[in-house]
Amino acid sequence: MKRITFFVVVAIIAATFSASGQKADFTGTWKIDRSVSVVSEYFPTLATITINIDGETLKTERVYEGGDGQEYPFTENLTLDGKEYKITIFDMPRKSKAAWTEQENTILIESVTTFYESGSPEDFVSKENWKVDKTTGILTISFVNSSSYGEIKGAFYYKKTG
Repeated sequence: MKRITFFVVVAIIAATFSASGQKADFTGTWKIDRSVSVVSEYFPTLATITINIDGETLKTERVYEGGDGQEYPFTENLTLDGKEYKITIFDMPRKSKAAWTEQENTILIESVTTFYESGSPEDFVSKENWKVDKTTGILTISFVNSSSYGEIKGAFYYKKTG
């Protein structure tokens, strides 16, 4: 009997470690929680993001909202191995790469989007850190955005809607 009890305890401990080491569930549609996110009326805000992770492939459908209520959607396909990909968003070239951090159970995304200000190219650099709280189910996207206009740091909080 002691031997069976020992194996049951070992199995429970192994299952606990296995479950705690699993990747966070990012897949789904997330909407910004405006009650806890500080949203600027002057800069586009990531209002909704649909995330699909299949193995090492990360597909996102992002919908940004401007202060005027306009929506700006785009789709991006990346891999979670740090490889750089290029797309064009509304005539603006964008280079992005994503990486999975096993230790922190997060996704890091770095992008450079080039826009034109008075005919001259200007780079908008964004570094995002995505994390899902296993207790609350809240997706936090912490960011550092920079351009020649300066640097903005912050975080947006999202609730899964589907």
